[in-house]
Amino acid sequence: MYKNVSNQYTIALILLFSSCFVANLSSAQTLSANPQATYANADPKSEHPPSEKTITVKPAETDTTWKPVRRLWGFAFGDFYYTAHADANIVAATGAQGALARGAETNYSGVPTYRNAFQFRRIYLGYDYEITKKFRAEVLLASEPNANTAVSGTTTISNSDNLADNKMAFYIKNFNLRYSNVWNGTDLVVGEMGTPGFSVNQPGTNGPSSLSETNAYDIGAALQGTFDPATKNFGYVAMVGNNSQAGLLSAANANTGFYKIFYGDLWGKFLNKALVVDIYADYVKTAPATSAIGPQSHGIFKGFAAYTMPILTIGIEAYTQKIAQGVTNKTTNLPEDATVNAISIWVEGPIIKNKLGFFVRYDGYNPDTEFNTADSYSGNTNFSNYNPTVKEKFYTAGLDFTPAKNVHFSPNIWLVDYTDQRASTTTGYVSPDHTLVYRATFYYVFGK
Repeated sequence: MYKNVSNQYTIALILLFSSCFVANLSSAQTLSANPQATYANADPKSEHPPSEKTITVKPAETDTTWKPVRRLWGFAFGDFYYTAHADANIVAATGAQGALARGAETNYSGVPTYRNAFQFRRIYLGYDYEITKKFRAEVLLASEPNANTAVSGTTTISNSDNLADNKMAFYIKNFNLRYSNVWNGTDLVVGEMGTPGFSVNQPGTNGPSSLSETNAYDIGAALQGTFDPATKNFGYVAMVGNNSQAGLLSAANANTGFYKIFYGDLWGKFLNKALVVDIYADYVKTAPATSAIGPQSHGIFKGFAAYTMPILTIGIEAYTQKIAQGVTNKTTNLPEDATVNAISIWVEGPIIKNKLGFFVRYDGYNPDTEFNTADSYSGNTNFSNYNPTVKEKFYTAGLDFTPAKNVHFSPNIWLVDYTDQRASTTTGYVSPDHTLVYRATFYYVFGK
């Protein structure tokens, strides 16, 4: 009996000492895991700590300043158009009015007189994703079809971004990774992106781009930044790209792995940001020298300015482009340089604030300022739409009705005049003509 009682006391004492040991160990671990724990009434000279009830533990802080962007957005731009008159310069050669087109402006190339239709000219579907505070991914799918139903080779294709069965299709327009603030005020962007070559990319303006032969987007790497991050009044873009507009090039193409295009852009905002000024340039080699033609290259220098007042915005953009060995003179059979000049001027403003506005725009385009009117020329460039013989004048004007934010309806006209630079006695001369289109344009953005 006494033996059993002794065993029970022994077991009880073991359990008591074990529980005390576990409690002390747990307390030590808690204090070790919380180095910020303090004794509210502790005496630093005392050999005995205060009781546990005076201990306060500082909770871990959570960063709530960053909220990642996860945004799906879209953009649509289209018209109901009616072609009142088409450039008939190809009738004699093809027997079909408007079967082809001349000049750099190709928005209604090949559309015959009296054709009318609803048409999307641009559809975007984008997704922005912030991976971390430093890294952001951008994806943009685009469909930019046209109304051309001409035959391409032996296949009926509407050209542009239409499929072989004439259905609209998306392609990858932008796909890039942005590394924010590689240094203060500057981001590094790698992948497929918009270039600084068009005035629609200039900050603080909605001005249209001119007829320039440069890339709107490209695959490469760019530094985009401001010189004054606090106020953001002055900035720059430096970019190197493939000069392919994201097209898939064959291994035989000179641009594949040999030549890169270099873009540079400087912009500034003045007069309390009412005046925006932008200077842009690019340069690229396009082909090596051959026995018949020297090394080819082209480069653009462009200036842009827009001034915004309460009653209207006035903008101007002008550029010159040098195309080395750009044309061959068919009279002398020798290659020559070509110089392209163009200017764009527009005015836009409100009629009823935030509801109704107006816009007027003029573009002038000369594909070769050194053209000899007594000669004929052929192009040597890799610009598919370049035609050294045709000058163009472009006019548009209309109203802009905004029933809700990011929703626009715009009745407008679209007029392009074509003039052959050759003398009327030159073989192949085409008399002046024009394309006139009446349009009811719609435009909306969602998700932004």
